[in-house]
Amino acid sequence: MIYLLLSIASSTLILVFFRAFERFKINVFQGIVYNYITACAVGFILFGDEWKPGDLSTGTWIPYVFIVGALFIGLFLMMGKSSQENGIGITSVTVKMSLAIPVVAAIFLYNESVYLTKIIGVITALIGVFLITYQKKVAKDKGSKGKLWFLIVLFIGGGLLDTLINYVEKVAIGELSLALFSAIGFGIAACIGLFIMLIKVLRKDIQLQKRAIIGGFLLGIPNFFSIYFLMMAIRFSDLSDSVTYAVNNTGVVIASFIVGILVFKEAATPLKIIGGVVSIAAILLLTL
Repeated sequence: MIYLLLSIASSTLILVFFRAFERFKINVFQGIVYNYITACAVGFILFGDEWKPGDLSTGTWIPYVFIVGALFIGLFLMMGKSSQENGIGITSVTVKMSLAIPVVAAIFLYNESVYLTKIIGVITALIGVFLITYQKKVAKDKGSKGKLWFLIVLFIGGGLLDTLINYVEKVAIGELSLALFSAIGFGIAACIGLFIMLIKVLRKDIQLQKRAIIGGFLLGIPNFFSIYFLMMAIRFSDLSDSVTYAVNNTGVVIASFIVGILVFKEAATPLKIIGGVVSIAAILLLTL
């Protein structure tokens, strides 16, 4: 359970830094690229001695790490585009609701037991996440220019990323350490991001920011550990994989809701409060 709590804390800290990006006018794309560089470096600095020459020949993790790395940067770019086309509210709801995919996949792929409290707990978690992240201005933001396919790709892509991470941990990792798999995935995302950033700079679409380096560095540390601790939770938690994902995603939403109120003075609307209560009830149903 400690790994799950650490993953939730790390993911929540990521959202705090994103809010700081907005406050200090840090270019989000550049910060994300530097964040991936940092996350990769953190993994190899802290866990580089876990690398063994035989890691390349054990398991089938190599193609999956490229897919995971591409999804890291690809989903970020898609989120940014969807936020512009469809609105931040509906984009946020779509990303959070994608937790349904790894939950269902874990049940079918690994023959997890299905019982009444798990079904009720997962459904309750989805309802709670929706209530907390839903915004009344969603319909207004969407407008006639909304791109439905952005939302579909985000929903499937977000769920696929979590499902792949679970599959790698269960089947494909071989003898490679979870920390190094995470670090390599972030490194691939960094390479893709640097290539895109170089093109943008050459086209003069963006100007390099020094403060984006600092922001990316601060963001990269919790970003690495959010994935690392999640993979460790999957491996060592007493909870089933489907429950682990449901609790992790729901926990991040609740923690972000609380931090938003206490730190960023966000309004605690009745809908969000109900969502928080429902989400807590879901976690209790799934873990007790």
